[in-house]
Amino acid sequence: MATLGVNIDHVATVRQARGADEPDPVWAAAEAQIGGATCITFHLREDRRHITDRDLDPLKAVTVVKLNMEMSIAPAIVRVAERLRPHQCTLVPERRAELTTEGGLDVVRLRRRIAPVVRRLRDRGMATSAFIEPIPEQIECSAEIGFDAVELWTGGYAHARRPRSVQTELERLRGGIEVGERCRLIVHAGHGLTYRNVAPLAAMRGWGEFNIGHSICARAMFVGMREAVREMVRLLDWHGRFAGVP
Repeated sequence: MATLGVNIDHVATVRQARGADEPDPVWAAAEAQIGGATCITFHLREDRRHITDRDLDPLKAVTVVKLNMEMSIAPAIVRVAERLRPHQCTLVPERRAELTTEGGLDVVRLRRRIAPVVRRLRDRGMATSAFIEPIPEQIECSAEIGFDAVELWTGGYAHARRPRSVQTELERLRGGIEVGERCRLIVHAGHGLTYRNVAPLAAMRGWGEFNIGHSICARAMFVGMREAVREMVRLLDWHGRFAGVP
């Protein structure tokens, strides 16, 4: 049954909006773990728009589950990962103008730049994952490069509005899981998932982990981080019971 990774970037976004010291994303990570998260995810962007360098060591110290660092392949960021040594590094595309990560990393086009980064991270004992779109060539290339896992971009599904489009995107993701399993990759899911739309994905067989941030942080404003995580864990567990059932 798939587990839950909680992205705490959005807590830091609120903090940075006022240039204050609260809310504290490190405290959010502690609360998320109490609520049942089995992974804490953060994205250290080059522009440090939310998570900052001062968060890194306290975040690692407080996280007793898997710590997943989303990151670009910029040399300075790679050096930070080598020093911090989180459990997993997820390579993502990064564009300054975007509000959040949109679309997947093009590992096929950037293979020559990505492969050495993957080797460096793995040589230092960190697992690696590629945040990619559910395209067979991207998944297969990720396996060839040496990634341990792929996180399939679920934005196409999350943003689909017409029933036919929703079904098309679900089939793309189901196919992506199959390719990932054939390539012996762990397959995760993330982007745009909410309490309202996660059920069809949770009922799919083959996911290792769901990474969810904005929806959980938004819910936490009303019920607290601990309870918001518990609610999502219950949803995943309930619908996960039907995984693979026609």
